[in-house]
Amino acid sequence: MNKYIAAMDQGTTSSRTIVFDEDGSVVASAQQEFKQQYPKPGWVEHDCRDILSSQLYSFREALRRGGIRPEEIAALGIANQRETVVVWDKFTGKPVYNAIVWQCRRTSEFCEHLKSRHGREIYDKTGLNVDAYFSASKIKWILDSVPFARRRAEKGELLFGTVDCYLIWTLTGGKVHATDYTNASRTMLFNIHTLRWDEELCSLFGVPMCMLPEVKPSGADYGVTDRAVLGAEIPVCAAVGDQQGALFGQLCTEAGEVKNTYGTGCFLLMNTGREAVRSQNGLITTLSASLGRPDYVLEGSVFVGGAVVQWLRDGLGLVGTAAETEALALSVPDTGGVCFVPAFVGLGAPHWDSQCRGMLYGITRGTTRAHIVRAALESIALQTFDVVHAMEQDMRATVARLCVDGGASANGFLMQFQADMLGAEVCRPAVMETTALGAAYLAGLYAGVYGSIGELRERRAGMTSFLPQMDDAARAEKLLAWEEALGRDMYRPRP
Repeated sequence: MNKYIAAMDQGTTSSRTIVFDEDGSVVASAQQEFKQQYPKPGWVEHDCRDILSSQLYSFREALRRGGIRPEEIAALGIANQRETVVVWDKFTGKPVYNAIVWQCRRTSEFCEHLKSRHGREIYDKTGLNVDAYFSASKIKWILDSVPFARRRAEKGELLFGTVDCYLIWTLTGGKVHATDYTNASRTMLFNIHTLRWDEELCSLFGVPMCMLPEVKPSGADYGVTDRAVLGAEIPVCAAVGDQQGALFGQLCTEAGEVKNTYGTGCFLLMNTGREAVRSQNGLITTLSASLGRPDYVLEGSVFVGGAVVQWLRDGLGLVGTAAETEALALSVPDTGGVCFVPAFVGLGAPHWDSQCRGMLYGITRGTTRAHIVRAALESIALQTFDVVHAMEQDMRATVARLCVDGGASANGFLMQFQADMLGAEVCRPAVMETTALGAAYLAGLYAGVYGSIGELRERRAGMTSFLPQMDDAARAEKLLAWEEALGRDMYRPRP
């Protein structure tokens, strides 16, 4: 019996493949970075050939390192960077333009105009605030800007897909044009209440519905890989957007469960069950990974998380490696009154202030680099607190536990401070690659390698738990200082 599950994790800067065994343990992995393209200020693109070649390389290299044959893979799951757009020729499979990446801001002006006229209508159907971040305006741009693209799309000659869809199409030799609910929900063309592509939204963005993929649960039949591509006919049994993949990898499948991925930014998702909660606090509503009808999710994104540590290292030269920050932060009892607001590119959820900028507040002659480093790490946890607090207000419930993953979650000081600020348990899993693990869980459940989510919970390796240690008065004082610093930054005079 085939005993391995492969998970492709196609990210913004690299592609990786992780192979898991029947117990969910990592057997082998490989990763390859690829080039980012910035043709104009604010524009971000990927060469689709780079996406594909790096993903195929990582798959083959992971199998080589693990001594695994392609035919030993029982199921393949795919997790991917969300919102990024590919439009390709239905007959040749060749993209008509580079992939336009989720970070790209080229359609901002169009989106601002659209938001003023149709923002409420779009939010009601999609749970999303109109923004260039999402896929719809990127598709429109390609159809309007590439010669003959719109005419060809209307004739049914072009197909659209997010990165998962493009990979599935390619891996199956052009036999399957499908995506999952999580990726569809990020396009701004998908009605999250009817679970269908919305004709009115497609008309609003000028996207022909004939170019849209079939939408399925995350764990489903996505065909089999072409033997010429991966060396065997491997069942493709899952597709999922990266953040929902991480939520599933953390097994946050019950209403009220929350995860935070501490990457360059922070991505917080809360499962809200069958209720599509309409946020009154700056969050968006989207769909969860599932093997049937999806649950709803509240999501909040922090722009600068782990990136603040990169800035300490590369911008200020205060540390040589990210790992040094933990010991430095612990070398002082507090920040010495320093508060850091890392609004390098504005503030994300729940504040949504694109104009404010970073600020170090409370510096004195006695301030040392350890104080600044500690304040920077604390700022990650304090921004996370703001999003969790917004979730609690929307749900009218208290978060008792936060599941964490991502690179910065390896920092013990940060995780303990996070628990102190939330007044809640912070749980860090043994397997930190939760996005890939979520794709593997979904594929394994659909393929029958795993029996149930309950079985996965029982098999899960030990978690590292951080419990609150700070008293309520000290916690309140710290949160008040953060609120004061935010106020100084967000409401300062601007040019």
